[in-house]
Amino acid sequence: MGHSDLHHGRGHNHGAGNHNRAFALGVALNTIYVGFEAATGLIVGSLALLADAGHNASDVLSLLLAWGAARLGKTAPTLRRTYGLRRITILASLANAVLLLIVVGAIGWEAVGRLASPRSVPGGALIWVAGLGVLINAATALMFLKGRHRDLNIKGAFLHMAADAAVSLGVVIAGVLIKLTGQLWIDPALSLLIVLVIAAGTWGLLRDSFNLAVDAVPSGIDPRAVENYLASLPGVREVHDLHVWAMSTTEVALTAHLVKPDGKLDDALLEKAAAELRRRFGVHHAVLQFEQGREACLQAACGAS
Repeated sequence: MGHSDLHHGRGHNHGAGNHNRAFALGVALNTIYVGFEAATGLIVGSLALLADAGHNASDVLSLLLAWGAARLGKTAPTLRRTYGLRRITILASLANAVLLLIVVGAIGWEAVGRLASPRSVPGGALIWVAGLGVLINAATALMFLKGRHRDLNIKGAFLHMAADAAVSLGVVIAGVLIKLTGQLWIDPALSLLIVLVIAAGTWGLLRDSFNLAVDAVPSGIDPRAVENYLASLPGVREVHDLHVWAMSTTEVALTAHLVKPDGKLDDALLEKAAAELRRRFGVHHAVLQFEQGREACLQAACGAS
């Protein structure tokens, strides 16, 4: 019998790159913009700008949450926390998704109310202030564009900023149409449409984050294909107790028992299996345990005193 804990490729970068600068710039730019937008909304009496400022403020909080999780996720393991604090990245991505859905729900509620009772809105102020918001939010979203497919926290930050840019663009369009037509219902109607688009995109983030939080097999990995590969290894007759889960938003772990009747340990085979699990399925940490199996054990009188 044998046991091997393979942490293949110890020196590689698990994350989606260093996004500290992106987080710092995003938080700084959006904090300044929130203050400017809220002040303008108070001066011109625009509830739309005040509501959008509140939305942007919630996303500044989301950026801070994702940034903190990314930093904590890189902490070194300890005797008590043998994987460090990597799992905080999953909890943060889940919180991000929930927060975004709450904000979207609040905007949707406000939009429905305004459809029933449209309010006078200064179109010019909407156009210029929201236009600045489009530029700031789009620029911030672009800073997270590359890493969004490899890290749920980066994806959450990207979605928040892209959502903000979409909302601000909607406010600009509403301002233009209101100036041209004088129809006040345009603002809440367009806001409601944007809410539906954002909610659809956020649902996927919520689903993926929840699945990772409850140790489901990460999306993109077929557990049956993993089992078939392990069963195809030379000398392996059976695979059982296979578990695949996410250690963080960027790292995947695997444990499995491999029944190998000849009982021979093969370091080269283990190294090859670890490399293939990483290449084919993106598994960073593989723990494989060899067993001779019950039949071989009985023949060898395993466990006899």
